[in-house]
Amino acid sequence: MWTDRRSGGQLMGQDDRVHTTVALLGVGRMGAPMAARLVDAGFTVRLWNRSSARVLPLVEAGASGAATPAEAVTGADLVITMLPDGSSVEAVMRGPDGALTATSTGTIWLQMSSVGVEWADRLAAMSADAGVGYVDAPVSGSVGPAETGTLLILASGPDDLQDVVAPVLDVLGRQTVWLGSAGAGSRAKLVLNNWLVDLVESVVEALHFSEALGLDPHLVVDMLDGAPIGSPYAVAKARLMLAGEFAPSFALKHAVKDAGLALEAAEASGTDLRVTASFIEPWRRAVAEGSGDQDVAAAYECLG
Repeated sequence: MWTDRRSGGQLMGQDDRVHTTVALLGVGRMGAPMAARLVDAGFTVRLWNRSSARVLPLVEAGASGAATPAEAVTGADLVITMLPDGSSVEAVMRGPDGALTATSTGTIWLQMSSVGVEWADRLAAMSADAGVGYVDAPVSGSVGPAETGTLLILASGPDDLQDVVAPVLDVLGRQTVWLGSAGAGSRAKLVLNNWLVDLVESVVEALHFSEALGLDPHLVVDMLDGAPIGSPYAVAKARLMLAGEFAPSFALKHAVKDAGLALEAAEASGTDLRVTASFIEPWRRAVAEGSGDQDVAAAYECLG
């Protein structure tokens, strides 16, 4: 079911938001702007991050920091995890200082990291064992949409939690799509990100092919801009590639991680992702050689 920006939830007044405590675990490139939006919207926000330095600007803006995940979630109504991968999420949620040791009856866990199929199911089982409400809700979008609250949120979980989490999701995203039982969101995220990496590889190949044929790749991109076979995302990435601008919006290392998760899920489901399989090893080498923190557009320079 597709929902608009309001997600069909009940609107919250400022007083309601002040009395709703959201713990956000993982204040990285995506987590930081998401936390900032929650603070600006009036929620009571507690933050934990392995590097406390990333929390300080948000504390100055009105959030509070915590020394451990358990401290951050004590008394929280909702817990958001926005971490690099499934093993990181598990480590933060479990253990003597893990978040699950401090949750209470009624706490809802919004798992918004990109973790893939196997980890999504494992984390759902962890939440069930702990008696915590669980919504699997990874996001589609990069830093810019996180800053402007225009992420596409791929949500899945119990129907009775939709209205409860909607006020938070409405602050973070332009649209929420509810896909069914927990885990469906992570499956959809793999499909979308596999599309993304295949598109980036196609752009890389098209630009190098243009150059090999003696064409000006800038003119090729101009022809594609606005054409039916063009894609706004592909054209934007092509221009970044040609300009050599690789400031990370979606880091190459995360693209490689998600492509690998897609290949694992494809194999398990009997699907053949031939395009992705054809370039994953060169992309992995580019990450190993030091380009992982650059934007995925750096694939153009690394793989030329």
